[in-house]
Amino acid sequence: MALLLGASVLLGGAAKDNTYRLGKSVEVLVNMLRTINLFYVDEVEPEKIMNAAAEGMTKILDPYTTYLPAESMDDFEVMTTGKYGGVGSLIRLEGDYVEFSGPYRNSPADKAGIRPGDKILSIEGESAKGMTTQQVSNRLKGDPGTKVRLTVGKFPTGEEVELKIERERIAIPGVPYFGMVSDSVGLISHQDFTEGCASDLRKAYEALEAQGMRSLILDYRGNGGGILQEAVGILSLFLPTGSEVVSTRSSREGGAENRVFRTEGVPLSTEMPIVVLTDRSSASAAEIVAGALQDNDRAVLVGERTYGKGLVQSTYPLGYGAYAKLTTSKYHLPSGRCIQAIDYAGHNEDGSVAFVPDSLIREFRTKAGRKVYDGGGVMPDVRMEPTYVATFTVVLYALGHIDDFLAEWCARHYDELEGRVVPVEYAFPDEGFEEFVAFMKDKKVEWESPTVRLWKQFKEAAEKERWRGDMDGQMEAIEANITNDTEDLIRLYEKEIRDLIENNIVQRYCYTDGSIAHSLHSDVEVAKALEILADKALYNEILSSRDTERK
Repeated sequence: MALLLGASVLLGGAAKDNTYRLGKSVEVLVNMLRTINLFYVDEVEPEKIMNAAAEGMTKILDPYTTYLPAESMDDFEVMTTGKYGGVGSLIRLEGDYVEFSGPYRNSPADKAGIRPGDKILSIEGESAKGMTTQQVSNRLKGDPGTKVRLTVGKFPTGEEVELKIERERIAIPGVPYFGMVSDSVGLISHQDFTEGCASDLRKAYEALEAQGMRSLILDYRGNGGGILQEAVGILSLFLPTGSEVVSTRSSREGGAENRVFRTEGVPLSTEMPIVVLTDRSSASAAEIVAGALQDNDRAVLVGERTYGKGLVQSTYPLGYGAYAKLTTSKYHLPSGRCIQAIDYAGHNEDGSVAFVPDSLIREFRTKAGRKVYDGGGVMPDVRMEPTYVATFTVVLYALGHIDDFLAEWCARHYDELEGRVVPVEYAFPDEGFEEFVAFMKDKKVEWESPTVRLWKQFKEAAEKERWRGDMDGQMEAIEANITNDTEDLIRLYEKEIRDLIENNIVQRYCYTDGSIAHSLHSDVEVAKALEILADKALYNEILSSRDTERK
């Protein structure tokens, strides 16, 4: 308190008043904690109360300002760096045990012969029966160079094997896949902006160029962003040296938060045709890359309007290993528009930008003079309607029925699958799908279709208003065609359920990159990108004169 009040005499007017109010608030907070600790009816843990108070402070600000207690910093490091010490595999709960569901290629788990379906029976001699995925994850992680001793039940035989796996520094790839999608078009899937991803993208580009790439698709769908400097590094690969790509601005004049970022180094290419794929989950740094390429008329954007997260966060130490992650400024693209949605609260259920009133949207211009707009996110040059997966399919997958079926099915077909699945060519056999239908006969799926739900409401309203009368026969005929039967729904949504099954099988035997490669053959956005890149006149017309939609 003395330090706060002593400093205030050097400040004028509003600053002095604000410092006084801050000091008073801190004193009240400390007194509240002391009073609860001394007089509350039950014994309390001061740390828990303090954590709750800190979290409460951030809740009245924006959605991205958060309190990071010491115990969450490991997860925060993984999120920002993409690295951790461990064995390198996804895991999932299956019955009483946790099993490996997807070792990363060339990870310690992969090199030790771990395969999807291998069950973790014990860790360091302690039975793993009943452990949660978090408990197992905590035991598998550790300092690189240390070893973890496991007993594993091998899939599909159940044979128990003792393993000692040496932990390594695991780097989750920011670029999990790159490949040629036609004779001359390469595709790079970029999923997050962790440390080193710009270097990974450069290597992917150079590998594709060596294979004859003359046009490029950059896939930023589902990319939630990350480190700003990595975004600038990626833009430096495709724009002339010294090009402005993003600026950060805050209300604090002359503060360190106000900066202009420009490309550095020698670009790989400033001419190669590029299409960038976006969706409602493309956020933050992904929006910077997409938006800066659009503002410089360097790439055609295809897909959906992006998420609308244009707020910059910085971390500040609070002591004892805790940090505050605070929003300190906003991103602005080269045209001057801001990525951030105008209203923090005005978002869809998935968090992306919702409707923005026309009166709040402002017009900006790209380098070539095309009209682009703010209001939240980046609008693509070629807008695609989103492809939705049926709620029934989502529920079916979330309940674990597909995973459970495949555990049995892959065990029975182990010899014909192991080492023989080709990602681009693999198709789940018709007889396999019939086996899945039979597998689901005694499974309960707690789901009611919107059609059935609305039909029930209609019938109830008709009963109350007593106007059914001669319509009974017609209503019975309609009802006969409305189904909530699990088998009927599985057959109704067969295509997307097949896609899930196929991707799961390819992931099991060909890793994440294989799963991505498999999904591309039916990808409508990739097909549209190929169409645009094949038509040079259309590509140039979009970049020279096509305005984006306003909303």
